[in-house]
Amino acid sequence: MEQNTFSSKRKIFNDPVYGFITIPHELIFDIVQHPYFQRLRRITQLGLTNLVYPGANHTRFQHALGATHLMGSAIEVLRNKGKEITHDEALGVLSAILLHDVGHGPYSHTLESTLVEGVHHETISKLIIEKLNRQFEGKLDTAISIFKGEYHKNFLHQLVSSQLDIDRLDYLKRDSFFTGVSEGVIGSDRIIKMLDVVNDELAIEAKGIYSIEKFIVARRLMYWQVYLHKTVLAAEFLLTKILQRAKQLAREGSKIPAPETLKLFLKNTYTESQFANNQEVFSAFLNLDDYDILSCIKNWCNHPDKVLSTLSNNLINRKLNKIILQNEPIDQNKLDELIQKAKTQYRISDIEASYLVYAGDISNNAYNIEEDRINILFKNGKVADIAEAADLLNISVLSKQVTKHFLCFPKELLQ
Repeated sequence: MEQNTFSSKRKIFNDPVYGFITIPHELIFDIVQHPYFQRLRRITQLGLTNLVYPGANHTRFQHALGATHLMGSAIEVLRNKGKEITHDEALGVLSAILLHDVGHGPYSHTLESTLVEGVHHETISKLIIEKLNRQFEGKLDTAISIFKGEYHKNFLHQLVSSQLDIDRLDYLKRDSFFTGVSEGVIGSDRIIKMLDVVNDELAIEAKGIYSIEKFIVARRLMYWQVYLHKTVLAAEFLLTKILQRAKQLAREGSKIPAPETLKLFLKNTYTESQFANNQEVFSAFLNLDDYDILSCIKNWCNHPDKVLSTLSNNLINRKLNKIILQNEPIDQNKLDELIQKAKTQYRISDIEASYLVYAGDISNNAYNIEEDRINILFKNGKVADIAEAADLLNISVLSKQVTKHFLCFPKELLQ
């Protein structure tokens, strides 16, 4: 990457995962300094996972910087292998990975479809990047094209978003580090060293195949041991139910103490078009973070609504529901029995009981054969999907979607 003379902006971060990392360009520094990006300091990477793994307090800000660092390494590796990446393309892909999560709301994925219904965080990220592009006078044109998958070099988009993207390389290693779950440790350095491009598609040199196999296994283990850990699920469902109850009460006209920015989303449902065209809605979202939600929940512990106050107290004091995970669908009779117990014990209605007792399902697969492939490049120039090339693991088995059914309810209902 060409040299820049921005000595006052050439900052160094001491990252706990990678050590010292540097800001590679003046534009990257300006993006990091922007309030839209600084907000990510106040949004946790793993929601309420710290209620199970106490060290999991890292933020989207840290993840974005780490991913940008890895992207810089990937660009250098590909250039050294003769792949043309211009200065503008390098800056574009670095900006795209830096901003790939900028649209996350409070508590990241936990409240994604609760606080803002029907508008995905990637859509909001795109809107924010476009807003930033206007402020930076078009300097993010290439980043936007790469982010959307519209740039003529598809492999640059794959570096940002694919089944083996820089995003995943950072979050698996980072989440493993902060949770202490060693099963998630991956060889990100080796995977990046093995990167190549064939027919405008990312590929991994065959000698890195075992690192890819471990990457897929690590992702599977991290999902079931961390991201979908049953106690983490119990905590995140509780947070979701709190916001759902607050929204119901607010829309029925009850007084819900909250900042005006949060009240907008408690009382209203906004479309993607409204996000794009309503400055009040856009600004309100960008003023919300984990601190706003947690502050409100502490306040709601004393709310006159029994359900909202009970749920809020349970979260603040880590009094989590019991959760049963199983391979078979939940017995409807068992669910109905627990709902009836809750109605009797708490003297509440059917609707109110649904905030305390509920069932559903979760699913995950480590590798999706139907999506873009992870290509393995052999010395003879042949390219094969990892599912065909793997010789230690049956990747096709790991690619099957695993669905588990859950039943969640207060522990005292068993007494």
